Amino acid sequence: MMQKILFFYAVIFLSLALIAAAQQQFEEDIIPTSKGDLKITFIGHGTLYFTFEGKIIHVDPVGGEADYSLLPKADLILVTHEHGDHLDVDVLKKISTEKTDLVFTQKCMERANVQDAIVMKNGDTKTVQGIKIEAVPAYNIKHMRSPGNPFHPKGDGNGYILILGDKRIYVAGDTENTPEMKALKDIDVAFLPMNLPYTMSPEMVADAAKAFKPRILYPYHYGNTNPQELVELLKDKEDIEVRIRDMK
Repeated sequence: MMQKILFFYAVIFLSLALIAAAQQQFEEDIIPTSKGDLKITFIGHGTLYFTFEGKIIHVDPVGGEADYSLLPKADLILVTHEHGDHLDVDVLKKISTEKTDLVFTQKCMERANVQDAIVMKNGDTKTVQGIKIEAVPAYNIKHMRSPGNPFHPKGDGNGYILILGDKRIYVAGDTENTPEMKALKDIDVAFLPMNLPYTMSPEMVADAAKAFKPRILYPYHYGNTNPQELVELLKDKEDIEVRIRDMK
């Protein structure tokens, strides 16, 4: 009798796990590189992860976007800034192992209260687990909480460029179309935020894209903004492919 009861509960548990996994389906894209395929998994909002050369690279993992108990553990975690929709300390614990490297800003380090993260300042370049990472300033120029008080002050947040094989992948974090962004070169894939009033309007994203010409552009973190507006603004730019994914 006890064996039947245990079997019954095991079946129920497995069924619930399968249902949860089925409900947690995410869009994926494959980008060919000189070192094999890069798989991009789009979680939602500002959250995604990359699979490359057997490594899992999580970017801004937060629990509100996914059940991280069902997602792969991280080899590398990048956090762009300390706001709660980008830095989730509980999720970091769930997906970290003794081999996981954390790449933080200084503000992230202070908020997460950890001692072993790798801190990158704006403009830094580091190689972590064989992956070259460049930290790009991420900040507001126009949009403010109050006069002189930007939503994202300069120096606090990073965007990150990852060199994966022969591809340069830019995840911008929360930022506007800054001079540093518009001066970027040779970006193959760019994730640019489009969520007013905190980051950019479609016009601002289009302005930046026309300046640094990413080959593939994903608007992300776009909230209630209609991404089709960006498609329309860039419809004549045949060298920029705009891809819309569910990154509300």
